[in-house]
Amino acid sequence: MAKFRKKKSGGQQAINTASLPDIVFMLLFFFMVSTTMKEVDLKVQIAPAQATELAKLEKKELVTFIYVGVPAKKFQALYGSEPRVQLNDQFASVPDIQSYIAQSRDAMRESDQPKMTVSIKADKECPMGIITDIKQALRKAAALKINYSAAEMVKER
Repeated sequence: MAKFRKKKSGGQQAINTASLPDIVFMLLFFFMVSTTMKEVDLKVQIAPAQATELAKLEKKELVTFIYVGVPAKKFQALYGSEPRVQLNDQFASVPDIQSYIAQSRDAMRESDQPKMTVSIKADKECPMGIITDIKQALRKAAALKINYSAAEMVKER
C-alpha cells in the first residue's frame, strides 16, 4: 500500500524574478536619456565678442569647434600668456588644423561631410592675425563653411 507523506513546510517562498530584466532595462534607458556626454574641457579663457544679428546652429553634430584664447591660469606657466589654439582637449598649432579637420570629416557620414561647419570660438581680445592664420589653414583643408561664435549683445534701456 502506498504511503502518503505530509508535505513539510519549506520555509519562505522564492522571490519572483521574472520582471527583473524589465526593471534593469528601464533604469538603463533612464540613465542613458538623462545624462549628458562630456563636451570639451576648455583650457583657454574665452570672453566672446558681442553681436546683435545671431543665428543658432541647427545640427551640432555637423559642427567642429576651434577655440582661441589666452591659456587658463593653471596652464600659463607651461604655455605662456599669449593666445593659443585649442583643438578638442589639447593645445595645438595652426598647421595642426588641417589634420584635425580631416579627422573630423572622416568621423562623419559621407552624406554629412559637405555640410560640415567649423565654428571659431575666439576671445574678443584675440589678435586678428591668429584668426587669419586659422582661416588660411581652413581654406587649405577645404573647410569653407566658417561660423564665428558670439554672445548676444545686451540692449541697454
